Amino acid sequence: MNAHQQIAVVLHATDSITRAGVTAALRSRPELRLVGPDEAAPVALVVLDRLDAEAQVLLRRLQAPGSAGIVLVAGDIADPELLNVVSSGVSAVIRRSDATPDTLVRLVKATAAGQGALPADLLGRLLDRVSRLQRNVLNPNGWSMAGMSDRETEVLRLIADGFETREIAEKLCYSQRTVKSILHDITNRFQLRNRAHAVAFALREGLI
Repeated sequence: MNAHQQIAVVLHATDSITRAGVTAALRSRPELRLVGPDEAAPVALVVLDRLDAEAQVLLRRLQAPGSAGIVLVAGDIADPELLNVVSSGVSAVIRRSDATPDTLVRLVKATAAGQGALPADLLGRLLDRVSRLQRNVLNPNGWSMAGMSDRETEVLRLIADGFETREIAEKLCYSQRTVKSILHDITNRFQLRNRAHAVAFALREGLI
């Protein structure tokens, strides 16, 4: 495997001993190339003891739009932390006790390819927490996991069916101003360009 096929990885670690250990373990792997923090890399490997406030600041900084995919190696991860980490853009998570050079290489490759990875028990905990969030918080308030209300999806359904603003207002007993306001909120929140883009987004997310 030549340098052009290597995946560039930037390493972030909580202490110098951890950094030296991970660097030594991965330096000999031909699939990866460790680079400095100022170099562009498709994957950031973050090794932490725990997800404290300092760690959260680091992860938020790394999760800027268009930034590297993140592989997180951490000690014990509580359920609320797991949900925050996954929802804010971390692609792969593994416990420090399970991390070997082989598993790290596999997770880096998966992240570089745009895939995600969670240990089975963490995935089960995450799905359970998401299910409880949907059942206890979102559903009673008429919201979906995508952050769109029933009223908003109904407006998008009618737009997808070809109805104009006036017709949508009549069908839903809203004012035209309300319909326009709903559309404005949707396009702003999800950074959509126009009505057609909003409908395409809702279809892709399975909302309508």
